[in-house]
Amino acid sequence: MRPGGSRLECCATDLRPRPPPPPSSSPQDPAIPSGPSLPPAPALRDLAGRLRRLPPSCGPVRLIGVDGHAGSGKSTFAGRLARALGGAPVLHLDDIASHEELFGWTGRLLAQVVEPLGRGETAHYRPYDWRTRRFGPPRALPPAPVILVEGVGAGRRALRPWLAALLWLELPAEQAWARGRDRDGEEQRAFWDGWVPAERRHFRDDPSRPHADLLVRPGHSVHEGYDVLPGPAGTAGQGPDSHRT
Repeated sequence: MRPGGSRLECCATDLRPRPPPPPSSSPQDPAIPSGPSLPPAPALRDLAGRLRRLPPSCGPVRLIGVDGHAGSGKSTFAGRLARALGGAPVLHLDDIASHEELFGWTGRLLAQVVEPLGRGETAHYRPYDWRTRRFGPPRALPPAPVILVEGVGAGRRALRPWLAALLWLELPAEQAWARGRDRDGEEQRAFWDGWVPAERRHFRDDPSRPHADLLVRPGHSVHEGYDVLPGPAGTAGQGPDSHRT
């Protein structure tokens, strides 16, 4: 977060579905069926309003990081929050990473996305295709009032100065990884065997959680809601009670 920026108050959130990943992609979060049975919760709309009121952090844009262990529910949460924000863009870091650079994508993200947005310009990035192992044609990302950056490492050291807020999905690593392995099945076993030690090394060298404004603790299912607590870096929203959707 930029020094002197406003802090988020603690509030409740909810989830939104995302299509399931391709067979040979990086770990993704589980898809939850969408529809009228899962409208944005009032507390999620409240969170969206608070994000809109934060000072811009990257040119005219409020970049919001959504970080956590693989399998913790980041993309689902980010999608639901984007819906509450009226269709805010979501940049999935799986589009920036690659098989060769699971975490070594900082320069590409800054050059293709962050720096252009910081100048108030439309960013152009080339989404990585996890099937063909190639980067695709450029995709435009125009400036918007709020843009969510979702993925493992969204709260990394090099990106934090550009973030208006950082949200961390509070699920223990082993539990999140087990969810991801169960979801992706035997076909993705070799990928996960390589991913887990890489993620361990990343968070050992560049931890995100200590810098989170909010901790989002998922329930056992979407219907149980989510506890949202002040994060280690948060100073607002401290009170006797947490909130639940």
